[in-house]
Amino acid sequence: MARDGSLFRKHSQYEYRVLTFDPDTTVPDARKVLTDEAEYGRWELARTLLYIGGRRKVWLRRKIIKVSSTLSEPL
Repeated sequence: MARDGSLFRKHSQYEYRVLTFDPDTTVPDARKVLTDEAEYGRWELARTLLYIGGRRKVWLRRKIIKVSSTLSEPL
C-alpha cells in the first residue's frame, strides 16, 4: 500500500469522515454503523486502523458532486 497518498485518485475530490470505535464496540455493531453510512450517506470505506488495545479508527470517503444550475438567467 502506498504511503505517499497515491492510493487515492489525484484528480477526484473527496470529502472524508473519520469514525472511532471503542474497544467495547462489537464487530457486528461497528459493521451496522458502517453499512448504514454506506447505504444512506453514500460513504465508502477508505482506510481502517486497529490500535493496540482494540480501538478502531475508520476513514470514510465520498465524492464531492458539484452541481451546476439548470435555471436560465432572467431576461
